[in-house]
This record gives sequence, C-alpha cells and structure tokens, in this order.
Amino acid sequence: MNKIVCLVGMCGSGKSVVADVLIEKGYQFCRFGQITLDLVKERGLEPTEENEKKIREGVRKEHGMGAFATLNIPKFDKLLEKGNLVADGLYSWTEYKILKEYYKERMFVVALIVPAKDRYDRLVARTEIDEQMRNRPMTKEQAQARDYAEIENIEKGGPIAMADYYILNISSLEELKQAAEKLSGWVERR
Repeated sequence: MNKIVCLVGMCGSGKSVVADVLIEKGYQFCRFGQITLDLVKERGLEPTEENEKKIREGVRKEHGMGAFATLNIPKFDKLLEKGNLVADGLYSWTEYKILKEYYKERMFVVALIVPAKDRYDRLVARTEIDEQMRNRPMTKEQAQARDYAEIENIEKGGPIAMADYYILNISSLEELKQAAEKLSGWVERR
C-alpha cells in the first residue's frame, strides 16, 4: 500500500527541497497550500504574504481548522493510486489528526527544524517568486509575523511535536538533500 509523507516546518525550513528529492525518487506531489495559491490567482491578487494570509484564514473560517486536510484528501487519494506521495506543508493540529485518522499507518509526518534566524536569512535572500510559487521571498518581519500566526492561530507546533521523523537543517543544501535521501530509505523500510 502506498504511503503519504507529510512535510511540516516553518517557512524557509527546506520543505520544498526535501519534496523535490522525494519527487526525484518517484513520489507523487501535492502541496497543502496550493488551495490558497489557486484562490489568490483566481481572485487576481498579488501573491503577497498579506493576501495569502487573508485567503488561508478565510478558507479555515469557512471549512474549519482541518480545511486543508479535508479539501486535499480527494487529491491525495488519487495521487496515492499512482505511488507514494509527498504532501508539502502540513499546518494545523486539526489537519494532523484528520489525516492520521484517515491514513493511519500509511502516513508519516516529517518535521524540518531550523533556527528562526537561519530561516529568515534564507527567505530574505530569495529574489524571485518561482512559477509554482513554492519559493517566495519574505522580509524578516513578514516571516516572523507568519511564524507567530501559524503557532498561535493554527497550532502548527502540534504536528512538529508529533512528527515521525526529524530533519535538522542547519548546514548546506547538499546536506539537506542527503538527509532527504536517508528519509526516503527510512520510509521504504516502514
């Protein structure tokens, strides 16, 4: 039975890099927050942190704290028919509980841990928004505000605390990719 690897971490922690390594290994891919980005585009808004925050909070207000889990489950199920899946960007404690109940032992949560200063430096150093809007620049103030909102408003610490696997991303990009390779082997053995 195919497995789902849900990546959790604060902004700038390296989730996209880990996802890309797993995609290279043949994993299917889905981003939790694609719902937000699609709505930003649909409404003709700029992809700014402020606009994304309004959309994210609106989706949760309409569908509850588990919104990004319940709205993505149909996509996840279709992708899992094709192979293992990496789902980038698990956020809330409620989403974690919904997905864990639904996927049970097929689901693994991987937390990327990085000191805030390192994440902020990485986010500030980004200069462009990529086509898929996976890597976007942020100011330190924007990143810190997002961190606080995610911790205080959506209980992001819960999925991080309950993760099945941790990657400490305090070194080079190459070492992060090596850690993702090790993760792939770990998942295969489960």
